[in-house]
Amino acid sequence: MIRDEILNNQALKSSALFFDEVYKTLVFDNDAQGRPMGYFCDVPEGVKVLPNGDVYFSYYAPDAKTVEVTGIGGGFPVEKHPMEKGEDGWWHTTVSGLDSGFHYHDYYVDGNRALNPYVPFGYGCGRIINYFELPDKYSDFYLLHDVPHGAVRMNYYKSEITGRVRNCFVYTPPSYDINREKRYPVLYLQHGAGEDETGWIWQGKINHIVDNLIADGACEELIIVMNCGYAMPKDCTDPIIGRTAISDVIATECVPFIDKKYRTVADRHHRAMAGLSMGGGQTQQTVMKYPEIFANAGIFSMFYSLEPKVAAMSPEDFNKDFDLLFYGSGEYEPVCNSNREILRELAKKGYKSVLYSVPGYHVWDVWRYCAREFIKLLWK
Repeated sequence: MIRDEILNNQALKSSALFFDEVYKTLVFDNDAQGRPMGYFCDVPEGVKVLPNGDVYFSYYAPDAKTVEVTGIGGGFPVEKHPMEKGEDGWWHTTVSGLDSGFHYHDYYVDGNRALNPYVPFGYGCGRIINYFELPDKYSDFYLLHDVPHGAVRMNYYKSEITGRVRNCFVYTPPSYDINREKRYPVLYLQHGAGEDETGWIWQGKINHIVDNLIADGACEELIIVMNCGYAMPKDCTDPIIGRTAISDVIATECVPFIDKKYRTVADRHHRAMAGLSMGGGQTQQTVMKYPEIFANAGIFSMFYSLEPKVAAMSPEDFNKDFDLLFYGSGEYEPVCNSNREILRELAKKGYKSVLYSVPGYHVWDVWRYCAREFIKLLWK
């Protein structure tokens, strides 16, 4: 059974649209004197996780002939589950046997994919998509706890490379606005393909993860910078080439902007970069191109691709180049065994790195674990 304090934690249902769950609708009516009035009434939660781990889905479509819900793979398989219609226009079904963790999922109304407005959603898989959490009994490290909380700030900076004004989200730790003399190391944290710079906040819960780590004394206080990974050069007509510009944008434009605006420790040893999937590839690309800027790298769910750097350096020089080189993934991903074999062989030759894995697929709950373990090791 899942504990009530986990099931009812606000972090599980927060999204970009609302932090505290609403599940209200406004009904228009007339009062006793015939004057227009309105009042709020409750509506069902679109997704409700039950204590036994079953998941109860609800969808409002009074005129629909069919409504179905399906996962997109991994812990919620791609199998359409028909929903049953009630007299009030709400459709419902209960799905059992889903794996715990984070789940993107879809609804189909009369065969057409649709969003559920009563379920949290963010930007994922290249579109707006619903998601929910099926927590396990123990993993509450990414939930909202009664600890000091940091702040998430939105910043704009001009990019000459892209010819646009760019946005980055910046997490500052609880002490940042209190201890005005302290300076902090910085982690540049990247999302994956089909997501954006909001992903590590709403889906990843990185601010809660770090708040809890700091409160436990399990990591150094740090600043985290989250950039959009799509950085097209202003003169580029090839989107594949355009993907490579993110390294230059972060290293030559964002890093100087952050070092000027925030109280950072502005050297390579106190600067890290990490990312998941596409963001892991961007991390490898960036630390190879700008070793004078980054001495720490976390690569999550991405295949090892540091061969040019390794081939050009002895183990002694390579180990001096990185303070921490961390590879993490889900154990059900092909990348896990591939990286394990490569890093074991490199370890035999003296190249140092950290290999981490946790049961799971190519999903956010895996990347939360990876981020937590990586951050715990940084600057130790």
